[in-house]
Formats: sequence, structure tokens, C-alpha cells
Amino acid sequence: MATQTMQSVMRRDRIIIGVSIAIMALLGWAYLVQMTAASGQAMAMSSHASWNWQTVGLNTMMWSVMMVAMMLPTASPMIMSFSRVHHQQQAGTAMLSTAVFIAGYLSIWCAFSVIAAISQVVLHNSDLLSSPMGKTGPLLGAGLMIIAGAFHWSPLKEACLDKCRSPLSFLLLEWRKGKRGAFIMGLRHGVFCMGCCWALMLLMFVGGVMNLAWMALLAVYMLLEKVIPHGQQFSRASGLMLIMVGGWILLDA
Repeated sequence: MATQTMQSVMRRDRIIIGVSIAIMALLGWAYLVQMTAASGQAMAMSSHASWNWQTVGLNTMMWSVMMVAMMLPTASPMIMSFSRVHHQQQAGTAMLSTAVFIAGYLSIWCAFSVIAAISQVVLHNSDLLSSPMGKTGPLLGAGLMIIAGAFHWSPLKEACLDKCRSPLSFLLLEWRKGKRGAFIMGLRHGVFCMGCCWALMLLMFVGGVMNLAWMALLAVYMLLEKVIPHGQQFSRASGLMLIMVGGWILLDA
């Protein structure tokens, strides 16, 4: 009876957590779509001609919402695994601890959003981004593609991707008790996730910072990279393709 009760609680928690992740991601996408449609432009900063902290703040909020919409679904295998292991390690519901884990994970991407927002303003004020899509010119775009492609072959990329692709291994090695422990684990997973995906985020400037189709394509790619069989080989093949395309653009230019 106790086992059946525990399994029932686990199923309930997994459903609630899964639905919550879906709702948060959908709200993020809905906000981005609404912002693009309402403004008549695809870039929150396009009307600002000079550097100011309001511009940075607006773009940090935009990037933070973007990170929730793009990255939270890619972390769902790790989040679901955390919930399951929590039930095995500690008695009681896992929902609150899972929420704390998610908060730690998203904190890393919010910090990344500050850096991305400042970079966007700097590039914009240097006339290196077109308006309204926030897209680089061909030479800078090709350079970013080559950098992202080369990173796919680096030991750091391989190590971080391995952590993201092995949720149970990560959790068993990194397990910490309590809410504070859950937050630290979320932070650490966020660091590995950012270490895996930061170079791909450079491609946002290639396809357009607020190009929703490009954003969705990158989000799907990052999810596939983490869940499909032979993800490391998939990542390296993608990196090689980025290097080739970037090199072709440079030669053509």
C-alpha cells in the first residue's frame, strides 16, 4: 500500500511539474510573439539610439523571457529526473524542491541575459546590428558561426553536453539535501547547460535577435542535442557544418 501511495504521489508530481514547465514556456513564447506584434518591430531596443541603463534593463527582460521559453523545455529531462530522485532520497512531495531547483537553473540564464543584453546594445550602438531584426552583417555573422562551430569540437563542449545528457549521473554525483541544496544543484546544472549552449546563443545575432522562427529552430536543436542517441556525434557534425557555412560566406564576401 505504501509503495502504491508513493507511486501515485510521484505520478501526480510529475504531471504537475510537466504541465508547469509547459505553461511557463508557452507564456514566454506568447510574450515574445505579443511583443513583436505590438511593437511592429522585432527588436526591443531598436528605437534607442544611444547607450542607457533603461535600454539594458529592457533587453535584459527580453533575453530573460527568451531564455525561459527556449531553455526550460531543454532542461525538462533533468527536472523530471530530479523529481524522481528526490522521492527516492527524501520523503514527502518533490514539487517545492523541484521549483527551487528550477529557480537555481533559471538564475544562471538570467545572469547570462544581462551579458547578452549589454552585448546587444554595444553591437547596436556600433552599427553592427541591422534594425529591426537585430541581425549582424555577413562577415561578423560568418565569424560567429565559425566560433560556434569550433566550440562544438572543444573538450569543454563535450564535458558540459555529457553532464546535460546524463541526468541521473549528474544528480547522484551532485546530490545535496534540502531546499538550499536543490538551489545549488539547479545553479550547477545551469552552469553546465550554459557551458554547453553559450556558443549557440551567438547564433541569435546571426539569424536575428528577435527572429522567432530562428529562435524556435535553435531551441529545438538544443533539445535534440541533449536527448537523441549519439548526441555528441550530432553536435560535432553540426559544428562542422557551421564552420563550413561560415567559411563559405567569408570566401564569398
